[in-house]
Amino acid sequence: MLEYVAELREAIEVATPILRDMSEERSRARPAPGKWCPREVIGHLIDSASNNHQRFVRAQFQEDLVFPGYEQDAWVSVQRYRDAPWEELIALWRNFNFHIARVMEAVPKDDRIRSRAQHNLDELAWRQIPREEPATLDYFMSDYVAHLKHHLAQVGIRIS
Repeated sequence: MLEYVAELREAIEVATPILRDMSEERSRARPAPGKWCPREVIGHLIDSASNNHQRFVRAQFQEDLVFPGYEQDAWVSVQRYRDAPWEELIALWRNFNFHIARVMEAVPKDDRIRSRAQHNLDELAWRQIPREEPATLDYFMSDYVAHLKHHLAQVGIRIS
């Protein structure tokens, strides 16, 4: 099994009960003005899952790793995650990420490790790669997991 797939599954399993135990009040509390509350962080991770799921699938049918971006703050705002039922957000985040783990596992090795000269991971990736350096889908998928773990840490969930 790919290490980052195992890390993603572990993060889901560890985070789910902690999120479910979080109080309604805590899940809506912003750590500072202008910062996302835990519901909005999980909402952002749902948006990330939605966008990256498509990218991971499409990357298997194209020669480059060039994909559209999205306005993260605007997406969180218009979907009103802060007002959404907490358990529904947790369930959607959990199930979508288990599906992404299956998608990652299903990507043929040649597609995962193929070097792509054209990419926009200098714009999309959490751990960006300069545009002039080649990138791989393997790197992009592992970056997705690192991004997810970073945001879980923002709501107090540390994954090793």
